[in-house]
Amino acid sequence: MAKISVIGAGNVGATTVQRLAELELGEIVMTDIVQGLPQGKALDLMQAGAIKGYDTSITGTNDYADIADSDLVIVTAGIARKPGMTREDLIKTNSKIIAEVSKNIAKHAPESIVIIVTNPLDIITYVAMKSTGFEAKRVFGMSGVLDSGRFASFIAEELKCSKKDVQAMVIGGHGDLMVPLPQYTTVSGIPLTDMLSGDKIARLVERTVNGGAEIVELLKQGSAFYAPSAAIVSMAESVIKDSKRILPASAYLEGQYGQEGIYFGVPVKLGASGVEEILELKLDEKQYEILRKSSKNIQSVISQLEI
Repeated sequence: MAKISVIGAGNVGATTVQRLAELELGEIVMTDIVQGLPQGKALDLMQAGAIKGYDTSITGTNDYADIADSDLVIVTAGIARKPGMTREDLIKTNSKIIAEVSKNIAKHAPESIVIIVTNPLDIITYVAMKSTGFEAKRVFGMSGVLDSGRFASFIAEELKCSKKDVQAMVIGGHGDLMVPLPQYTTVSGIPLTDMLSGDKIARLVERTVNGGAEIVELLKQGSAFYAPSAAIVSMAESVIKDSKRILPASAYLEGQYGQEGIYFGVPVKLGASGVEEILELKLDEKQYEILRKSSKNIQSVISQLEI
């Protein structure tokens, strides 16, 4: 049986554990620095199993030693955005938190695959890769699955159709310069560009780019966690089951899309060894321009990090 550890017992982490448990993907460990928090939530989730019908083992702990021999580690630790904050505002605090978390992953679960969720996603994933010392394909970030899900949801709402029939694709940095791709988005196989006007698509693209901020403003405290946890678990399931699904993720680029040495949202093949392949899509010049601008922002921040 697989062992999955979730670091961070806040809304995103705990909801991720719930979804993992209900799918019975493996033994789960949830850890957090707050005394009693992961233990209490784990106990609650274990009791829910008797009602929902899952037998998943869930352990809450404050000790990193309990993540030993994990096959997959999901990192949700860190502070969340507040109204008016950008993901980049979180860099200083979260980079320190994740550097410490990563060293503990390397110490206790040296053979694991690592999914990073903490924002600013692309930068923090780079910090995690460097701090663990793991090969890049074993460390990647959850970004495009969430952004694509938001895009698909807005499309379904606009077309008044089932979300199940929408296949959306969003790449680029996980921030204001993400790049939704209408030309690679379909509704039951029909290109989106055949179903909606350019103006309507542009409006949906804009809402997708601001999707996370819209929720932050509405909540007043904290940020999204239902959709992020769903995105995390879709990626985790592909790794645990070696499904080799093609999903957008923040992966380490070595020349793809004209980028070198940074993490960036791109379509990848996810399997038991992590990122098994990066797929390069043909983009239009405006999309390439946004990618280049986004990558410059990421590279600028990385160059100032002390890792």
